[in-house]
Amino acid sequence: MSLAAQMQERLKGILPELLGIQLVEVTEDKVVAKLTVRPDLCTTGAILHGGAIMAFADTLGAIGTVVNLPQGAGTATIESKTNFIGGAAKGSVVTGEATPVHKGKTTQVWQTRITNVDGKLVALVTQTQIVLPPKKI
Repeated sequence: MSLAAQMQERLKGILPELLGIQLVEVTEDKVVAKLTVRPDLCTTGAILHGGAIMAFADTLGAIGTVVNLPQGAGTATIESKTNFIGGAAKGSVVTGEATPVHKGKTTQVWQTRITNVDGKLVALVTQTQIVLPPKKI
């Protein structure tokens, strides 16, 4: 089973599955996914809601961190900044591509580019993930 398929399985029953995030590629240095802009993810103006964009990007950065964690470690987002650049219309598909800016022992920083079907930038998201050490029993 590919790493993307393994991570997709881990998304079952939680928010990313509800959003409809479909992982395309997962490596230690890149996470790519698609998201269909459904009506229930839109603003009243029939464009993808900013909160949905942020949740999409947060998921991709978290996945990138998870595949780089030491055995038994966990992660949580401790900071996220989103620049909204353009829109994505209802019925279209957006692509998210997350790449690492920094992969340290205590934090990782990921940047996610969300683009529309024309390849135009919808949002640029930079997030910091804390690396949580394995729990001692």
